[in-house]
Amino acid sequence: MLDFLNPLLNRHPERVKANVEIYTWQTCPFCIRAKMLLWWKGVDYTEYKIDGDEAARTQMAERANGRRTVPQIFINRQHIGGCDDLYKLDQQGQLDSLLAQPVG
Repeated sequence: MLDFLNPLLNRHPERVKANVEIYTWQTCPFCIRAKMLLWWKGVDYTEYKIDGDEAARTQMAERANGRRTVPQIFINRQHIGGCDDLYKLDQQGQLDSLLAQPVG
């Protein structure tokens, strides 16, 4: 809908080829912050809202090496970690290359 803003915002959704999944709680500020970075990068991600769903949280923890905090983020099925981990990857210049990799 607001695709005309992409050049102004430095968003490049055509460069994103990765499959991104994020487990969230609706009111979690770290989840919101992580989703904002993904949005800024032009990522279409799959969001699993697990508010109060203990079975879904257990499933997330199994995928996330026992981590039970939200958000938990996966790029091409690889566990990235939480919000701080996502921002760290971006600050180190590694996030864009991960997002550009097609699903393998």
